[in-house]
Amino acid sequence: MEQADSPFLKASLPHPGMGSIVVCLATDAPLLPHQCTRLAQRASLGLARTGGGNEDHSGDIFIAFATGNHVPPAAYESKRAPTTDNLSMVNNDHISELFLAATEAVEEAIINALLAADTAEGNGHAVPGLDCETLLKALHQAGWPGAANG
Repeated sequence: MEQADSPFLKASLPHPGMGSIVVCLATDAPLLPHQCTRLAQRASLGLARTGGGNEDHSGDIFIAFATGNHVPPAAYESKRAPTTDNLSMVNNDHISELFLAATEAVEEAIINALLAADTAEGNGHAVPGLDCETLLKALHQAGWPGAANG
């Protein structure tokens, strides 16, 4: 397929590159709030791996939460709540594996969404759904490292 015949080039929007994404990362690892913030920041790496940009018009939102600590509800029965709670946290010497997992999960979710999408039409534009071969070829042309062996 000639580059000029690419379905990606035919589907031009009024302002190419505009768009937003919302990413929610969830883990059962015992993370503290500041660690969840750091985890959420890794979503941008997964987005970048798939060719996502950083345009001024983008309204990207990345959030993360962890369920690895059991904390009693705030409305504990009257004053019988314990004065302190024990919390666990992943030691920062071992958190890099979670950061990599978050990056890879976002990358995989985006690729899966691209493959699951049907042809979309609206406002006089049509964007065709993608098959695996077309997407892999486009990602390879864009320099995606995951497409190198495809």
